[in-house]
Amino acid sequence: MVPGLADIGAEGILLAGAGRAILLQIANPAVGHGVAEHSQFTERPLDRLRGTLTYVYAIVYGTEGQVAAVRRRVNRAHAPVQRAPDETSNGYSAYDADSQLWVVATLYDTAVTIFERVYGPLDDETADLMYRDYAKLGTALQLPAELWPPDRAAFRVYWNSRVESLTADDAAVRVAHGLLHPRGGPLWYRAVMPFARFITAGLLPDHLRDGFGLPWSASHGRRFDFTMKCTAVVYPRLPQRIRHWFKNYCLGQLEAT
Repeated sequence: MVPGLADIGAEGILLAGAGRAILLQIANPAVGHGVAEHSQFTERPLDRLRGTLTYVYAIVYGTEGQVAAVRRRVNRAHAPVQRAPDETSNGYSAYDADSQLWVVATLYDTAVTIFERVYGPLDDETADLMYRDYAKLGTALQLPAELWPPDRAAFRVYWNSRVESLTADDAAVRVAHGLLHPRGGPLWYRAVMPFARFITAGLLPDHLRDGFGLPWSASHGRRFDFTMKCTAVVYPRLPQRIRHWFKNYCLGQLEAT
């Protein structure tokens, strides 16, 4: 039996869902407009990814000091991300509870989606434990605990209704394009982006894939399914030190600061 987030969250394969989670987040205007107007995400995507995952790893695996450190980092980053409603915008705030709920929901749903693609369906006990564990990611950022849907069935109702209402507006499309078609960054990062775009497209709902302008066809779908089947054969057989390398790296960097 897989014992929950303490093991699942360390799996490096979850990085394959990073693009999906980010695009789902920015398709919510309350998140996407804040990112578009205040974040250097598209200029420094690796820093943003490392920062987000360091937060996740610290909440799950870190000491009290590490948790406090990442909370201070996140609060400093979020402080300027707010705008009052006006004639051109409904406004946004990084401290908005509904937005925080949505961000954590995308991390949870993406983790489950990737993990079950590779390892197969979770049993109910493990799935419930993982679900409860992910609630900690939000409450550590002041998300009121009562906003997290009480169980997985309630979460699925919330998730389906929110996903169906999402659209990729101009701001979200600009951020996504900058992320998925980087003009700078390390050579290796630019080299892997065509594959990352392919995996991200395969994991997105159809209407958002179209909204973000990601090409897809029956042939793409077959190649995607084949890729995930191959991953399910190869990845679980890798040594744990390789599968958990990025988690250990992020926590090591946090310890060094």
